Amino acid sequence: MPEVTSDSVDVCVVGGGPAGLMAGLLLARSGVDVLVLEKHPDFLRDFRGDTVHPSTLRVMDALGLADEFLALPHVELPQLPMATAMGPVIFADFRKLPGRFPFVAFMPQWDVLNFLADAGRRYPGFRLLQEAEVTELVQQDGTVVGVRARTADGPFEVSSKLVIAADGRNSLARGCGLLEVAASVAPMDVLWFRVRKPDGDRLPTVRSGKGFFIVCIDRGDYLQVAYMIPKGGFDTIKAAGLTAFRADVAAIYPSLTGHLDAEIRSWDDVKPLDVRVDRLRRWYRPGLVAIGDAAHAMSPAGGVGINLAVQDAIAAARILAPPLAAGRRPTVAELREIQHRRQLPMRVVQFAQLRLLSDLYPNAGRPGTDKPLLVRLLRQVPGLPHVVARVIGLGLRSEHVPPIAAHIETPTAPTKLRENH
Repeated sequence: MPEVTSDSVDVCVVGGGPAGLMAGLLLARSGVDVLVLEKHPDFLRDFRGDTVHPSTLRVMDALGLADEFLALPHVELPQLPMATAMGPVIFADFRKLPGRFPFVAFMPQWDVLNFLADAGRRYPGFRLLQEAEVTELVQQDGTVVGVRARTADGPFEVSSKLVIAADGRNSLARGCGLLEVAASVAPMDVLWFRVRKPDGDRLPTVRSGKGFFIVCIDRGDYLQVAYMIPKGGFDTIKAAGLTAFRADVAAIYPSLTGHLDAEIRSWDDVKPLDVRVDRLRRWYRPGLVAIGDAAHAMSPAGGVGINLAVQDAIAAARILAPPLAAGRRPTVAELREIQHRRQLPMRVVQFAQLRLLSDLYPNAGRPGTDKPLLVRLLRQVPGLPHVVARVIGLGLRSEHVPPIAAHIETPTAPTKLRENH
């Protein structure tokens, strides 16, 4: 049997997504010893969200990283236009937002995550271990005191004062029953694929109509496409055939016709994504707290998932850094404060996704409409795109980055070294 290696840290973060890496970075910046465990060897997965909202850009600015972050390849949109059956509308208009960032940035999430990982490595208390899949939460007298994991080098056990579950909607903390899901709705699914951009043709980011909703994310030389389908409808689409699928997409974006034929050659080129909107009844128990999608899975509507996850991480770091830096395990009351702080913004966004936006998406349980409520409101209520931009761009409760620990020097240059695991 392979020998079990072990380690001891203040905080073990499970999951190297936006929530986990931001929490790790901020806690290390506050003088806490943090280990982030990520089961994949890299961040190169197309089916991650790309939308970076002004709230996250403000966080980067507060960390002194905004200019470096925005030097990465990205596309800035001061407005989000929608082409609808009722005519063109502006879904969100960011131009009147205060501050340096009156726009939303579309950036591949692997670039965002690599950037956060490199920023974290600038602090002595931050470590990221990839190819480390957490298999078990270790408990002692009802308190979570660490994790067990499979790594490229064999079994690995970590003891910690706190475990942060940031491993998404399929979080181990949910699966083992330690954190109970209170409500779950499955509004639709998404087919995710890429296609080369047509020459000289700028496509609307969002196009909706009776029975369809599609988003084209500009990634420079190609488009990442999210095609909404009725929940569980992928088998029906596959049965109709690839030719019919390409024809359906081409009917929405005619200029993509030739590229679709060339680049969607098999169903392997189309990734089905299971969409759920849910939340935990309680985000915490002694020694454990969930943030981001592990606490509340969001639909892709509005692209708010990354930004809510980042805000969760900031709130967690601000509340948890003082007790952890003092060498003690956070109390249940301190863990409860994170949920108390973050559940209102989450519930408001989920309500909007499931109610205000519900008739935008194809749904097997009701007839489609070419006059969805949101489009009618955007056309009838002056200034609504600015309100939408403020809500999704800045959020309902902005979090402030905790201060850097007095004994830690502010890094002035990026660390390019990567750990070998």
